[in-house]
Amino acid sequence: MRKYIVVLLLSFLGSASAQELNCSVTFNTDQVAATNQQIFKTLQKSLTEFLNNTKWSDKTYKGVEKINCSFFFNITSFDNVNRFSGSLQVQASRPVYNSTYSTSILNVNDKEVGFVYNEFQNMNYDPNNFDNNLISIVAFYANMIVGVDADTFSLEGGTKSLETAANIVVQAQQSQDKGWMSTGNQNRFYLVNDMLSPTYSAFRKTMYEYHFGALDKMSENQKEGKESIKKALRTLTEVANVRPNAYLTRVFFDAKTDEILNIFTDGPKVDVTDVLTTLNKLSPTNTSKWSQITY
Repeated sequence: MRKYIVVLLLSFLGSASAQELNCSVTFNTDQVAATNQQIFKTLQKSLTEFLNNTKWSDKTYKGVEKINCSFFFNITSFDNVNRFSGSLQVQASRPVYNSTYSTSILNVNDKEVGFVYNEFQNMNYDPNNFDNNLISIVAFYANMIVGVDADTFSLEGGTKSLETAANIVVQAQQSQDKGWMSTGNQNRFYLVNDMLSPTYSAFRKTMYEYHFGALDKMSENQKEGKESIKKALRTLTEVANVRPNAYLTRVFFDAKTDEILNIFTDGPKVDVTDVLTTLNKLSPTNTSKWSQITY
């Protein structure tokens, strides 16, 4: 009997930890401070539970394997029919093997966020149907996070989750929201479309080489790890060769600039001549930071 109870308990614990995300949700409402704040508290709680309790893939994640992430909504307007607009900063990280360090894997600022929310409304997720813009936006980024995380552990390991995110884009285009449309070049549509495009396959290869092939080896040999980082950055130049200033290149450096600077200004010295040339080509807006990397 005791063995049976233990098996049940382990089964319960396993299912309770199956979800992928350990996510925090924050709302900045300074620009709409005159409105009733309770609705934002309710929404924050509902979204936190929705993101953390929904099963986003067919993989089972242990508690320590959950992906730490955050959704920061900056609300700039809120009207009397509960229509919200503003921006959303989505960040995610994953631990580096055999260390206490967590590395940023995604840092995206979505400036085209708009949705209608009625307090206490149900959060229903169906990747094959569009219900409302709020659910589609957070579900899209949840799948992106799971997909990008998987890409850092195996080459193109996150394809299934990225394809789910792409399907959410297709379903949500009926909303006519700018973030879902193939206009401009830096929105939800292009984020996942470019990641899945063979044209930009070097981006996902870079994510794998940089994390699994380099950072996860740092504890064994820092110098070899740095050389592997240089190799990953050279891979990323394949994206720049196809399209200079590509959106995915910006996405990469929004997550990695400070980390790369720290890697090459600390620890054992390596020849940085080539990496400086690569960095200045890939991210010229950060030239002042790259200049801190010395030979």
